[in-house]
Amino acid sequence: MSRIHPNAEASRRLLRDGAGAGAAEAAPACYTVWMRSSMGFQGTDGFSVYDAGGELAFRVDNYSRRRKIFAGELTLMDGHGAPLLSLRPQIISMHDQWNCYKAPEEGQAKRARSQQLFSVRKCSVLQNNREAEVYMSSACTTTTTTTTTDASASDHGTTGHQSPGFWIEGCFRRRNCKIRRAHDGKEVARIARKKARTPATPDTAPLTLGEDVFSLVVQRDADCTMIMALVVVLDRICWRPYTPLICSS
Repeated sequence: MSRIHPNAEASRRLLRDGAGAGAAEAAPACYTVWMRSSMGFQGTDGFSVYDAGGELAFRVDNYSRRRKIFAGELTLMDGHGAPLLSLRPQIISMHDQWNCYKAPEEGQAKRARSQQLFSVRKCSVLQNNREAEVYMSSACTTTTTTTTTDASASDHGTTGHQSPGFWIEGCFRRRNCKIRRAHDGKEVARIARKKARTPATPDTAPLTLGEDVFSLVVQRDADCTMIMALVVVLDRICWRPYTPLICSS
């Protein structure tokens, strides 16, 4: 486990390369995303997300990778297992749409219209260099950014006239993409391949880790919970066969 946790040197390098001139004023949050359930036994699937101090910040445990017509709801949790957001695929959708809701409290109806926060839609191949677009709901009460929208999203998708609040450019499957705010194009988060040095050879060039471990840098004015939810959805709409790792001793 310790080999995939963030370290100070790697965090500084990623901030220097990706954060730009404003890094000194407001340092972004650095995470290491491991595509493996924190439950830690054979056959599990999910995400374990560590902050720059090596603490578990987010998790998604043991969900199915069946086709979306059979897939259940995914729950993004904090490091202690408290539910934060619920993610569910739109069964009838031409754009592989997923809808995000505030995780319901005990006794509360799931996916209530007033609790829908945003929808994520996969882009057409004609939309050059864009993986997906994010459409915010007018009922959204999160403080992600100061972005405003002119139309609301319903449980059945967004209207054709609504403009996206964010878009994702690049290639998630290659772990090389950026999440940008639509109204000004500002980068709010970046996904990159994870690099690390081995303790035995600290002076050698860093090794690039496999695609199941990658870095996530989130800018200060963005909602880390929402960004992590987008990463989970990107993993599903940029689908590929997945073989869970065997638990090591």
